[in-house]
Amino acid sequence: MLKKLSWIYVWSMAISAIISTHALAGPESFGPGSVITGYGDIAKVADMIPISPDATFNVAFDITAQAEPGEVNRSLNSLARFINMHVGNGVKLENIHLAAVIHSKATYDLLNNIAYQKKFQKDNINVDLIRQLLANNTQIFLCGQASTKMGITKDQLVPGIKITLSAMTAHALLQQQGYTLNP
Repeated sequence: MLKKLSWIYVWSMAISAIISTHALAGPESFGPGSVITGYGDIAKVADMIPISPDATFNVAFDITAQAEPGEVNRSLNSLARFINMHVGNGVKLENIHLAAVIHSKATYDLLNNIAYQKKFQKDNINVDLIRQLLANNTQIFLCGQASTKMGITKDQLVPGIKITLSAMTAHALLQQQGYTLNP
């Protein structure tokens, strides 16, 4: 009986050690990146496959989900994370080219603050993130079909956003330019 209890004790201690080790690698392990400030928190990864400083990234993101009014769009924040993560691991910023193709309800997160306040009675806190992304090798394309359906005009958008015929068109053209789609 004592042997059986000892065995259970050893297993419970081992499981506790595993759980406590993984608990240390939680949200508190994330911190700010060096390029897109205030967004795109990142964590250091131990024992990872190294990335060449000369690596080149041409990545398109398809974004359809709108943030809750007054909150940061998680998908736009992913672009900030992508930039901060790779620059933080030695990739040259000039080698990172991102594109966000926005359609559906995410369209509203591209509104300038005046248009956003009129619609939601809150500030659009995505404006600063969008400006930083645009200043750091990111193109933001708005689906013309979605913007037309929602009655959104170019003057209601954060400056620098490009309206395309459709999201499908933007993705097809980006693929022809060597962009891969981030799922």
